[in-house]
Amino acid sequence: MTATKNATPPEPPAAAVAADAHWAATRERLRNRQRPTATLTICDDADAKKALVDAEFAVRAVTASLQSEPDDPGLKGDLATAEETLTAARTAFDEVAIVLRFQALRRPDFEDLKAKHPPTEAQAEDNLVVNVETLGPELISASSLDGITAEDAKYYLEEWGEGEASALFNTAWHVQSNARMDLGKG
Repeated sequence: MTATKNATPPEPPAAAVAADAHWAATRERLRNRQRPTATLTICDDADAKKALVDAEFAVRAVTASLQSEPDDPGLKGDLATAEETLTAARTAFDEVAIVLRFQALRRPDFEDLKAKHPPTEAQAEDNLVVNVETLGPELISASSLDGITAEDAKYYLEEWGEGEASALFNTAWHVQSNARMDLGKG
């Protein structure tokens, strides 16, 4: 399938529009869909992370207790306190966390980018379809909504620990195949 960047979408058949009065609106909505986005949240503050996890656990625990004892006024008060603690923990976490946002590329652009980074012989033997070493920085930069440059991405991929570097690459890679549809039962 070949596509050009400035291709004019075809007009729908007049018979289809006449048969379905809503087609024009549906078509417009389909054309104006936003590409999928994904986030990667980085938090180096272990205390903030622990406080958030603990607060989330406390709300779940009190909520579970309330399901078995819904009229217990002490539990209702405990839930209110736990929810306040959770709100404060989320606020503290959000203040120290770094959220990186990525958006799927247009399919032709993604295919072009992959074609520019073919696998090495060794990578091809491992059944890889791209050279992740050279593609990674370019893909991260191209899909970043925060202005990450290819040079920045290359630095992060080389300097961060393996798990964090993998998470960065995988977020940019996986948003490309994110599907936001339900096939339904037809």
